[in-house]
Amino acid sequence: MNYFNPEDTICSITTGGGMSAIAVIRISGDKAISICNEIFSKDLLNVDSHTIHFGNIVQNNKIIDEVLVSIFKNPKSFTGEESVEISCHGSTFIQNKIMQLLIEKGCRTATAGEFSMRAFKNGKLDLSQAESIADLIESETEAAYKTALNQLRGGFSKKLKDLRSKLIDFASLIELELDFAEEDVEFADRKQFNQLLSVIKEELENLIQSFSLGNVIKNGIPVAILGAPNVGKSTLLNSLLNEEKSIVSDIAGTTRDAIEDELNIEGFKFRFIDTAGIRNTLDTIENLGIKKSFDKALQSKIILFLIDTTQLIENQIIELNKIKESHSEKIIVVTNKIDINPNISIEESISISAKNGEGIEKLKDRLIQFVNTTSISDNESIVTNLRHFEELQLTLHEIQSIINGMEGGISGDFLAINIRQALFHLGSITGEVTTDTLLKNIFGKFCIGK
Repeated sequence: MNYFNPEDTICSITTGGGMSAIAVIRISGDKAISICNEIFSKDLLNVDSHTIHFGNIVQNNKIIDEVLVSIFKNPKSFTGEESVEISCHGSTFIQNKIMQLLIEKGCRTATAGEFSMRAFKNGKLDLSQAESIADLIESETEAAYKTALNQLRGGFSKKLKDLRSKLIDFASLIELELDFAEEDVEFADRKQFNQLLSVIKEELENLIQSFSLGNVIKNGIPVAILGAPNVGKSTLLNSLLNEEKSIVSDIAGTTRDAIEDELNIEGFKFRFIDTAGIRNTLDTIENLGIKKSFDKALQSKIILFLIDTTQLIENQIIELNKIKESHSEKIIVVTNKIDINPNISIEESISISAKNGEGIEKLKDRLIQFVNTTSISDNESIVTNLRHFEELQLTLHEIQSIINGMEGGISGDFLAINIRQALFHLGSITGEVTTDTLLKNIFGKFCIGK
């Protein structure tokens, strides 16, 4: 299907599926207002932009629903086209009936992300801003919301466009030198160019480094809960979540598969994984669960290693040291059951009672310390998109090649090749350089109606 045919007028239900108090149907395209005029009880052809009109949706003089119709005229609309939004009652019958009438009058159903695609094509927002719309819709925490909103406002785009604009200025001078190669003249000040490259390199490195935090903000922090059987792993998960998520039993080996759930702590999403107890056993199924425990530890960003103060601590320390050999930087040692043995503690561990909740808030504070929250502000540019991260890495590679070339005294024609590639990768992020395949891949992941 053609994602962008400006001759089509498209429509879609933009609110969530199912029955609700109200629903919104969005229409966009050259015929949006005239088509809506055919099914509305009042004249819409001569009304001003950004006005709301109360009336009825009608079919053959029969009232379908009382609605509010919002008018947005080109170019002052989300898509940059003539646009209408119909706010109707949320009955699924009413929603579908209005959609049916619109299609009968000449609309077609919008594809996923097509409204945002049109906004991009009509210059209402760039590609990275369009992608931030999807991130904003999917944001589940304050941190995710703030980073997506900053990108939607254009903070990230502005930074990239400024860098690209400065690089283009020098690229033009380098290209001009190539036209006068026989005269052996330099139009681009190499010293000034080196200074610019240093600034661009530093900016790129900062953005690339921010992806680690951005990925955490967007996807959450995986936390594996490890330890011997019956040390309280499932009880800890239940205590953190404040619900009975995992089965708790005195029988060793109760948890045989990884159980996962999410928790929002101070605006960050943590994904906790309750794993099978680590021990030697002849039970084939339990051994598979233990293997999965180690796999989850490898994949996680944080390991909570739980030690039971009522069991033989020496054996548990042996297992802890084995894991520390390869995962020491991400382990938090937690001593459990201090309600039974309050005087037993291990150096640099957090003492808790998973059963009665004692020490859980201190554990949450320790988890937050694993996240570098100092970079999060309303104006900070943080990379959360894997596509952007990859393009930034490619840009940095080209910038480093230019720097190396300048130091090696290579000719302008070779520098120009790397400059063009750097500009290409920067432009790919904001959409100044695109392909139809890229656009379909990006907007095809949007929800219908956006």
